[in-house]
Amino acid sequence: MSATRDAVVQMWPRGLSTRGPRLGFLGLGWIGRARMQSLVEARVAQVVAVADTDPALLREAAPSARVHACESLAELLGERLDGVVIATPRALHAAQASLALEHGCSVFCQKPLAPNAAEAARVVATARARDRLLGVDFSYRYVQGLAALRERILNGELGELYAVDLTFHNAYGPDKDGFHDVARSGGGCVMDLGVHLIDLALWMTGSTRALDLDAQLYRQGKRLRPQLGETEDYASVQCRLDSGACMRMTCSWRLPAGADALIEASFYGTRGGASLRNVAGSFYDFTLDRHEGALCWRIASPPDAWGGRALVAWARELSRGGRFDEEAHRFVDVAAVVDGIYGR
Repeated sequence: MSATRDAVVQMWPRGLSTRGPRLGFLGLGWIGRARMQSLVEARVAQVVAVADTDPALLREAAPSARVHACESLAELLGERLDGVVIATPRALHAAQASLALEHGCSVFCQKPLAPNAAEAARVVATARARDRLLGVDFSYRYVQGLAALRERILNGELGELYAVDLTFHNAYGPDKDGFHDVARSGGGCVMDLGVHLIDLALWMTGSTRALDLDAQLYRQGKRLRPQLGETEDYASVQCRLDSGACMRMTCSWRLPAGADALIEASFYGTRGGASLRNVAGSFYDFTLDRHEGALCWRIASPPDAWGGRALVAWARELSRGGRFDEEAHRFVDVAAVVDGIYGR
């Protein structure tokens, strides 16, 4: 049995849920399968249909007669669904999300929702017009302790927030050609990794815009100029958030960082600070610490299975009859900052 099939079969450890909203999965690559496994284990929704252009993945991901294998989004939408989970290549996200919403389905989409703010705004407008729940997999929001820290920041526990420092370095970089084609990817490491950091910065601080933005983008050591014809593998960004804090962000692919990954989000205010940091180069294990001067105490530490929580939370809201949430406009705010970095 192949490693792929092993991973998919483990998706159904306790059988399929027969309660909750009826969901279809579009895209069965590793992220789609991982999110499906999280949903099945949480037992908050029914997975009734899956779709992918790869017949082998379809066979592996539909082990039960109750899970229909579809060859296209159009066929998937014929399955009387309450919602669609989209985990396809990023160039397809906006069009597929809009089509599902227009069909009357709520949507949970992998990031980015769209390649630019204008297209993201159109998707959000469609969700609002159809009164459907729209979610994007900004999964780092769900790392243990971050939601409580956000409330403390917004309530002034750190005092006046004046600095946000963000880092996401991946020593490897993506191995699929689509990530390196601007027309299909919309951008490089900022679109792939930095978008998570931008979302965290806006969400944690209650900001909506980045002002006085200065971005330096590089590819293999060569400075890139807007409008980009190539994908960047290193980015350094500095700006002022409309909440008042200075934000500094660096992200990269294939940086010789001495570890598989370096990930950090730190927040500094007049009464103290807090930092989310990955452990020993891990992409999945994080510590969350609170600081006052030279003092430091731990808020949260691994193990923490946070990866699928955004989808599970969306499914739970959908099961409660979830309709359009005005918070979806934040997805447009994130896309607008990305546009600014790329000089669009």
